Amino acid sequence: MHIQDGVLSPAVCAATGALSVGAVSYSVHRLKRSVGDRTIPLTGMMAALVFAGQMVNFPIGAPVSGHLLGGVLAATVVGPWAGCVAMTLVLFVQWALFSDGGLFSLGANVLHMAVIGSWGGHAVRLFVQRFIGVSGKGVVIGSVIAGWTSVMAAAALFCLEFRLSWPSGEIDFSKVFTLMVSFHSLIGLGEALITGVAIGFVLNQRPDLIYWRADGRQPS
Repeated sequence: MHIQDGVLSPAVCAATGALSVGAVSYSVHRLKRSVGDRTIPLTGMMAALVFAGQMVNFPIGAPVSGHLLGGVLAATVVGPWAGCVAMTLVLFVQWALFSDGGLFSLGANVLHMAVIGSWGGHAVRLFVQRFIGVSGKGVVIGSVIAGWTSVMAAAALFCLEFRLSWPSGEIDFSKVFTLMVSFHSLIGLGEALITGVAIGFVLNQRPDLIYWRADGRQPS
């Protein structure tokens, strides 16, 4: 999911960069309003955890491997605003130290993994919890569904960006879409499994760390 420079057009990179700057700035603004004694340490801890998790690839039964994105996991523990900031820090460090993704594509990578992963994943989890309930079961099932959905949403958005970046006729976009959706549906299963196991462990050991509801409070 780390997009290198040259894959997307300059116009698409500029547009996704602007969207990401706006989303991350808003996340920082919301984070400042709700900052607590544990917010900064937990955000740093989550960034380190996701950074380490993304270094481990898992096979998907093809000459392609996947890795944890981590946006839903981060949002479930520290909330969507801190989760977005933590994921952005991870992606920036990965670009700076390991050249994972390009500089001009950094905005697109942040949009796909930090914004969609944290904001979108959080929204999907809360939606699922409306039907299952604000409970440990609801959090785990919601996180699992949100994990898979966030990966598929990021893959679909990349296909749209790729289509806008290249003139029609040069590339068979139906094949690009089919490959992206096929591979990322499997990667999404890995994302969902890892996220569910991790959230289940946190719920068992430290349920107070979970960002339960839209307001962050634990269920009464």
